[in-house]
Amino acid sequence: MPIDLDRTDRALLDALQRNARLTIAELADQVALTTSPCWRRVKRLEEHGYITGYQAVLSPKALGFGVTAFVSIMMDSHGKDAAQAFEQRLMDIPQIVACHHVSGRYDFLLEVLARDLESFGEFAREILQRLPGVKEIYSSFSYKAVKHQRVIPTR
Repeated sequence: MPIDLDRTDRALLDALQRNARLTIAELADQVALTTSPCWRRVKRLEEHGYITGYQAVLSPKALGFGVTAFVSIMMDSHGKDAAQAFEQRLMDIPQIVACHHVSGRYDFLLEVLARDLESFGEFAREILQRLPGVKEIYSSFSYKAVKHQRVIPTR
């Protein structure tokens, strides 16, 4: 069940989104609390699902991924079983870093990382086209990430 977020809760969420490595003491200092109430509030935010995890943000470029592709997938069937089989298979493919079930002409939008265009082409032929239920694939490529950090508004 959702809780009513006050100004301090929102400040905690904002601070943790900017830097999840803050210690409780540093976090408490930023939001004008002592450490014990700060820790309790963070735990409450976790328990109520406002904070779902902590994660380091990695650089695809530094790790050798020079291509980011956005791949639209049209399914040949719109049944629940086909979508579930497709979604389940995606979970095992690390190059697919995000997937959204979308409205419009296509059914799914994937964000895919590849080392270069040649490796993306091979990935599209060998992996994407062989996913269950895929009828059509349309790919677009990112020239550069203009806004790449995912910060959720808290207000």
